[in-house]
Amino acid sequence: MNLRDLRYIAALADAGHFGRAAEACHVSQPTLSGQILKLEEELGLPIFERSGRAIRPTAAGAEILGHARRVIAAADEIVAIGKASRDPLTGPLHLGVIPTLCPYLMPFVFPRLADELPAMPLVLHEDLTERLVEGVAAGTLDAAIIATEPPSHGFVSEPLFEEAFFLALPTNHALTKKKTIETADIDLNALLLLTDGHCLRDQALAICGAANLASNVAADMRAASLETLMQMAAAGYGMTLLPALALAQQKPLPKNLVIRPLKDSTMRRQVRMISRQKYPRSAALETLGRLVKVSVAEVLAEA
Repeated sequence: MNLRDLRYIAALADAGHFGRAAEACHVSQPTLSGQILKLEEELGLPIFERSGRAIRPTAAGAEILGHARRVIAAADEIVAIGKASRDPLTGPLHLGVIPTLCPYLMPFVFPRLADELPAMPLVLHEDLTERLVEGVAAGTLDAAIIATEPPSHGFVSEPLFEEAFFLALPTNHALTKKKTIETADIDLNALLLLTDGHCLRDQALAICGAANLASNVAADMRAASLETLMQMAAAGYGMTLLPALALAQQKPLPKNLVIRPLKDSTMRRQVRMISRQKYPRSAALETLGRLVKVSVAEVLAEA
């Protein structure tokens, strides 16, 4: 057993296909499949189920893969430490960003990063918070930008900015007569939410004091993006809460949509960047954090 073999089984688990896994590992398919067979013979058990074209880990294989990924991450970290000791601002940086931030934040960060750190290309991974945290912990991501508190153990968390919430309503709604909205005014039966797994969904329910809400008419109409929520609200299907950065870039707003601020100025979310403790390229993350803060300040000031 060696590190190369562990990379092979991880690649096959990710690709679910011998040809694509071999391509990702820059070897021939017979080489990859032969080494995986040798590893299975050495362990005395199958790591993968092979049913026609379908490739999936066995129960024992899934456990082995968990250990293999940790070994690979540790080995990569050794290499990263060596590179960082020479120049932490050189080489790709894998960054995870939640979907309710990524399309509204990163287009402003990318140009600044390219100008200031041309030798450090950013590799973007857009995903839900839980999977991003797992990626940082496993070492497949260097850092992640999220809007919730990370697990306390093993992570460094840097606050980047706070983001206020606004209520989006159809133009014919009675609440449009108010200049500011009390949270008690928000109709839970008309509140449009993102699908499960989005931290913004939980934050919206928490703002309304309904964190344990099981179901209501509007909540059953769940969307996968903020754009969909805005269009649904504009069409008269309900109301929704939007974060400031997303709202700042909606020019023009959908027809028949009205935006109102919340009266309680504490109703906002803290956006932060998380990384592993003792991550060797802290200088790269410091620069990235600074560029994010500058970009957000400019976007919100202009809005």
